[in-house]
Amino acid sequence: QVQLLESGGGLVQPGDSLRLSCADSRSTLNRYPAAWFRQAPGKERRLVAAINRSGGSTYYPDSVKGRFTISRDNVKNTVYLQMNTLKPEDTAVYFCAASNSSTLFLYTKLYEFDWWGQGTQVTVSS
Repeated sequence: QVQLLESGGGLVQPGDSLRLSCADSRSTLNRYPAAWFRQAPGKERRLVAAINRSGGSTYYPDSVKGRFTISRDNVKNTVYLQMNTLKPEDTAVYFCAASNSSTLFLYTKLYEFDWWGQGTQVTVSS
């Protein structure tokens, strides 16, 4: 079982950067593929970045490609999301997720993730 806790959200101005962290209180996150999703008010939850178990493969949708970077420290059982050049449309609650899989595959679909954090709010506004 994985218990995820996100941190690092906040209020920033357009063009600023933020780094989100996702830690696992039970120190098992290093065994699983992970991802970050976001959900804006009235909209569906969407993937922003995914990473496989080893950290060797990543995926980004076009909306964040070149601005966001997902990484993981498997010693610290933590997954990060570095967000640069933030835009107002990046405003959302950001969720960390992990998939109950022991493979090195990269997972990107909402239904492929079994464990979720509570989310952290990111607001980009001038």
